[in-house]
Parts: sequence; structure tokens; C-alpha cells
Amino acid sequence: MPIKRSFRASTLLTLMLLGCAPANYALADTAASSQAVVRQTVVKHQLDQLADAFYRARVKFDPLQFATINGDGRYGDQLGLSIAPKNRARYFASIHALQKQLQHIVPATLPEKEQLNYALLSYELESALHFEHFPEHLLPLNQLDNVPSTLANFASGDGAQALTTVKEYQAYLRRLQQLPSWIDQAIVNMREGLRLGIVQPKAITTAMLPQFQQLHSKTVEASIFYTPITHFPKQFSHSDQQKLRTGFATLIRQHLNPSLQKLVQFLEHDYLAAGRSSTGYSDLPNGAAWYQMRIKDNTTTDLNSEQIHALGLQEVARIQAEFPALGVRLGYSGAPKDLPLWVAAQVKFKPFTTDAQVLERYRQIDTQVRVQLPKLFSLLPKGELELQLEPELSRATASDHYTPPSADGTHKGVFWPVVNDPRQYDRTGMVTLFLHEGQPGHHLHGALLKEMSLPDFRKFNTENLNSAAFTEGWALYAESMGKELGLYDDPEAYFGYLRNDLLRAVRLVVDTGMHTKGWTREEAITYMQSNLGFDQARAKNQVERYMVWPGQALSYKIGASKILELRARAEKALGAKFSLAKFHAVVIGDGTLPLPILEQRVDQWISRSL
Repeated sequence: MPIKRSFRASTLLTLMLLGCAPANYALADTAASSQAVVRQTVVKHQLDQLADAFYRARVKFDPLQFATINGDGRYGDQLGLSIAPKNRARYFASIHALQKQLQHIVPATLPEKEQLNYALLSYELESALHFEHFPEHLLPLNQLDNVPSTLANFASGDGAQALTTVKEYQAYLRRLQQLPSWIDQAIVNMREGLRLGIVQPKAITTAMLPQFQQLHSKTVEASIFYTPITHFPKQFSHSDQQKLRTGFATLIRQHLNPSLQKLVQFLEHDYLAAGRSSTGYSDLPNGAAWYQMRIKDNTTTDLNSEQIHALGLQEVARIQAEFPALGVRLGYSGAPKDLPLWVAAQVKFKPFTTDAQVLERYRQIDTQVRVQLPKLFSLLPKGELELQLEPELSRATASDHYTPPSADGTHKGVFWPVVNDPRQYDRTGMVTLFLHEGQPGHHLHGALLKEMSLPDFRKFNTENLNSAAFTEGWALYAESMGKELGLYDDPEAYFGYLRNDLLRAVRLVVDTGMHTKGWTREEAITYMQSNLGFDQARAKNQVERYMVWPGQALSYKIGASKILELRARAEKALGAKFSLAKFHAVVIGDGTLPLPILEQRVDQWISRSL
């Protein structure tokens, strides 16, 4: 054998020196390369199948959240029953099974693009199990996030569920037909919650009761769910109109109204009386661990509440340090910490008398921003941004927000400003709010995502809580770009930016204060009022949001801080080679990413660019 190997080696060397190559070696190399390509193709196919299976499992579990609200209109006739214990158990079992299958794939055998799909699928599967052992389903209702009100807001046809064709009307009707069963399960769950001591605070039940009282109507025609029947598209035939009119009326009269009445009676007579007087999750069974998992899910980090609370206090102090100089530019001469209180009291910053005037001002800001965006971004969405006021039903308890466009183009991305009283609407925060909810914040990210060629589990992923660190972090980072856009040369607008940044810092303090440090609702409201100049109603609205969405409000500052940290790292490493547009393309060019994976992608880009 040694002699044969020596002969073979010497023969190969001779041929190489003569400029020749034995045909069998070239064929062997070609065959090996072909086999590698085949292996990659097979493994990629396996990964694609797992990704599709995960998305199907997720959408079957909760089609409203994971499909419709994320811009996938294919499941508009399905509501799901994710709050049913049996469905939860079945869903978690399917996720465990998918995890085991994914472990058989070696990511190094995949092309780079598919390696990212693998990493994100692995993350999503792990994240899907975060609350397997926490009874989220026993708290199915709150004033901000509840299925009945979400479906009611769809009735206008302006929300995430399109209502422009007969087929879409029929899908919405079939979805509404499933609502009574959902309400029945919610009541069963809340009764179990009462037994186990897992119940909303009294203040939260008090806040959400008016919504459900409004949803129940004395007549069919007065029901918000009858709204689609009052403005049929012109192309609907008389026969289709009549069938739909009968279908909606029958459902409301025989099922929806009785079901909603039963829900209201339960909340008024049973649930409210048993509500907690405490505020945070620390008072719930296993509440400390539950809240820590909320932190992990919302921030995609392993930070603990103490670290976040300390960061919040640090950021509050840093931002307030800018108030003395800014106060002078605004004509204020009092104590710097009280600048927000002074601004809130100034009539000159509240020039509006109608909702339409507020909306028109936002449209003017949109025009200003769109002209400047190409200077900062090489990636811009084709889809347009629409502006609409928050519907009256949810206006009293809602926060300003954005809904992404549908992938099929049936509805646009929408920024929903909340205007309760235009005469009290403060213009100082409008530029910053638009940059956050509109563009280059949520709309640039959300609309671009729908235009990318990505697996469904990535394409339809802006509104899930475990993506909040990126989605809200990006939007808060977008607020800081008012400087590059030249919008913060106006001291009023810059104050609005600082106050909004301060709000996100205050959230770190208040959220962790309520859920781990025993802060009462009233203490949290007072802290927000004294630091932000909010009136009682606005501070209450914010605090009660953090009470029912623990950890979600942490995602903004945690996410934005990471993006700013990565930008500073890239600027320092690349020097004159740094391009802000290229940095932005790296950050948003792969869609929604957990912060650790985002950091890896930016570091790889820096290394390639040196």
C-alpha cells in the first residue's frame, strides 16, 4: 500500500508539473461539488418544510394574532381558540416536536442565507414555549388587548381585516360567528383564575368594562358589528347584500348580543368584586418568574429587573440634564425638572380645534419626511403610509399605534393617532410620534418586510410581543433621526423628542417598579406626572397599560439602546468608510431580528467592510 500511494502521488505531481490533470480527479472534484450542492438543497428543503410547519401551527393556534394583525389576510375567516387549555397543550406539544426535528439539521451545511432562517426558526420555537408553564390564558381580557374589541374595530373595514369584497365580508361574518365560543371560554378561564388567585386588578376591570358595555347594543342596527352592512361597496349585488344583511343581523340578535350581555354581567357581578387591590405581577402565583419571562420575551435579552430599573433611572437623569439649555430656548426660566409641566400648561402649544386639523398637520410632517428619507436609506418600501384617527370605541384607552400593510395589498400600513380632544392636543410631540409610528419607524420596517422574499414566519412578524425589542427599538431609534432630517432645529420639536425619550426611560422605572418593587398604581401615576408633565388621565392610561402588558414597555429603550450602541461601534471601527444608509440596510434589510442575532449581523458587516 505505501508503494502504491507513493506511485500515485508521484504520478499526480508529474502530471501537475506538465500542466495536465488526470480526468478522474477532475471528475471526482465535480462529483463531490455536485454532491455538496445536492446535500445543501436537501437540507434547505427540510428547513423550509419545518418553517412552513411552524407557521401553520402558529396560525392555527391564533390566526387573529399571528396572521391577520401581522398583515396576512388569508385566515380572515378563522378566530381560533388559543385560550382553551387543550389547544394550548396541543400547540406546545407541536412546538416541542418541531424543535426535535430542527435539531437534526446541521446549520453549517446550509448556505448563509438559510443559516439565518435556521437561527430565527430556532429562536421562534424556543420563544413559543416561553409561557408554556405560565397561565397567560387565565387573563384573557384587558382594556388594551382583547378579542371582542379587536374584532369590533375591524368592522369599519379600515383595520387589519379588509372588507372590500363579498368574500371578505363572508370571512368576517364566519369569524364573528366564532366569537361567542371564545367569550364562553374566556369566562371559564376567568372563573378558574378567580379560584387560583390569578385575576386582574380592580382598576383594570373598571377600565375595560365600558368597552364591553358599548359592544352590547339594544338593537341590531345599533351594533358596531353591523357597521359593514351600512356601507356596502357599490359593486355588491342586491342578492349578496340581502344575504349578508340577514347573516349579520341573525348573528347579532341571536348570538353576539346575548354573549356580550353574559360577559358584561360576569365582569360586573363576579370579576370586579374579586379583583386585586394590588398592582404588579409580583402578587400573582409564581409572579416573579412570570415577570422575568415577560422581560426575556419582550427584550430578547437576559437582563433582570434590577438592571433595567437602574438603566431607567440613569436615562431619566441623562435626558433631564438637557432641560436647562432647552428651557431657555422655549422661554422657560423655572426649575429644569419642571419643564414638561410648564410645556403641558402652555396654550400656545395647543393650536388645534378639530380632529381634521391634527390629521392635516401629520400629513404635512409626512410630506417633509418623505423628501428627506432617500438621504438616509437605500432601502425604502413601495407601499404608501395612510393616516387615520383611532376609532371612537377604543379611543379612551388606546395608545397611538401603527398597523402594517397586508402582503396582498388589500390594505395599506396605517398610523393611528389618538385624539380625544383636539383642543388639548399638544403639537410639540407630533414630529417625534410620526417618526416612530410612521416613517422611518414602524412603516419603513413593516412595509419593507411585506415586500421581501422571506418565509412566512419571518414575513408576518412585526406585531408579536417577542419581536418588540426590534420593532419598537427600531421605531424609537427612528425618533433620533429627526436630527439628521433637520426636524429638531425647532426647539419645540426637539423638546417633543426629549420628552418621548424620557417617557421610554420612565417606563423602565415604572414597569419594573410596579412588577418587582411593590409600587402601587397611584405611585406609578404620580412618578409619570412629575417627570413627564402628563395630566392624570394620560398618566393613568399609560400606567394601566404597563399593568396588563408587563415587560412590553421595556422593549423600546432596550432595543433602541442596542441599535445606537451598534451604530457607534460601526462608526468607530469603519471611520471614513462608515455609511449610515448601509448601516440602516444591515439593520432592517433582514426583517425582524432578536437583538443577539442583530448584533451578530452588524459585527459581520463591520468585518466585511474593513
